Amino acid sequence: MNDADKTPPASKSIISIAIAVSIAAAMAAAGSYHGQELQGLPVFALIAALAFAIQWLAFIPAYLSQSERYYDFVGSVTYVTVVACAVTINSDPRAQLLAALVASWAVRLGSFLFLRIRDAGSDRRFDRIKPFFFRFLMTWTLQGLWVLMTAAAALAAMTSTKTPAIGAMGMLGFAVWLTGFAIEVTADRQKRDFRRNPDNSDRFIQQGLWAWCRHPNYFGEILLWCGIAIIAVPALQGWQYATLISPVFVYLLLTRISGVPMLDAHAIKKWGQDEDYQAYRQATPVLFPRPPKARP
Repeated sequence: MNDADKTPPASKSIISIAIAVSIAAAMAAAGSYHGQELQGLPVFALIAALAFAIQWLAFIPAYLSQSERYYDFVGSVTYVTVVACAVTINSDPRAQLLAALVASWAVRLGSFLFLRIRDAGSDRRFDRIKPFFFRFLMTWTLQGLWVLMTAAAALAAMTSTKTPAIGAMGMLGFAVWLTGFAIEVTADRQKRDFRRNPDNSDRFIQQGLWAWCRHPNYFGEILLWCGIAIIAVPALQGWQYATLISPVFVYLLLTRISGVPMLDAHAIKKWGQDEDYQAYRQATPVLFPRPPKARP
């Protein structure tokens, strides 16, 4: 088999890009319902277009240099940019709170991922993607969709013409977000410190929050986006309620597509024959934490 035969068909990537853009267009239409306008154009839809424009512009130098180094950084910049644009249009207390929470999460996660890739030198997820134009473009397009879908509830609330007081619902959402954020930050720090110890180079982490579930960082991320949705609910109207799919999208993405499945496959490949790892998997839930129990 020659190299040409190994080239993935561009048609699949083009179809994936078209599907992603179509989903984004549908979400933009829903989020724009009873939303604010700028010179006759719905602000939510303009922000959705901006999220994709940033990815596609960043893709150009990334493809030319065959580098994914700034992929996660660009994702974080996009989150900060879209909420900054939204809060510029509407600066009521709910919009300010949502903008601050989304930006805080994006800056923290983006910095963490960028430093991790810098230390590692590369992201192995992109090794078989970068050489192919449309396949690499697809990953940047999917990041645009990721930004829009996860932040959709926040953006819809921030650009809505309905501006109720934050109230008890907003405070509840903030408490949920703060809990999720603390869990994600703590889990990431524990894993980073574990990996920095040379004695752990060939070991898996099973301490701290990682003794409560196998992916506590993902649990924290899902929880914090639930908090964002709770804060957003009182400001939504009509079709804008469709944007509450945001935490569901995060859950499905992390548990069915890019998160848990990929990491579990890698872990099984590396430690699948390790009796300690087998015992850890049997005794520890995948996502939803519970106090550690004695292993068989």
